[in-house]
Amino acid sequence: MNDATLSRAVIDTPIGPLTLVASDEGLRAVLWPDERDGRVPIEGDPRDDPDYPILVEAARQIDEYFRAERRRFDVPLDPVGTDFQRRVWQVLASIDFGDTLTYGDVSEVVVGDRSAARAVGAAIGRNPFSILVPCHRVVGANGSLVGFAGGIDVKRRLLAHETGAVGLPFG
Repeated sequence: MNDATLSRAVIDTPIGPLTLVASDEGLRAVLWPDERDGRVPIEGDPRDDPDYPILVEAARQIDEYFRAERRRFDVPLDPVGTDFQRRVWQVLASIDFGDTLTYGDVSEVVVGDRSAARAVGAAIGRNPFSILVPCHRVVGANGSLVGFAGGIDVKRRLLAHETGAVGLPFG
């Protein structure tokens, strides 16, 4: 981690408030209201600055996503994580809107076989960019919805939004 000054903004979304945190380099995190301690390393106390340009852009793109006007994000990111975690997050970012992969699929891409599925799951659990780096698109081996910091109901709603399911609460 670096000693950058961080800025923060809380945005309202159809799935509840999200806290965006940014450094001068890019978005550092998208945090859920009841964030677990330590899932995303945030040093210091970010200053409230909803007009910070990176936060404004991230908020705009998230809003477009929920209005079904955006399928891919291009906000500059400033990830803090191990090389392995970053490789996993890069694979997550490549999963197309409306598609899913299993933990084993992600392991196969990252290390060449499915043997690292548990390590991949741990790296996905540390993904600091919920929604933007779509960890909600990773499912269990049998297609079950597991392991999402925002909760399984939110994961279900995000996937339904992306597949055009009828009766969605947004989009």
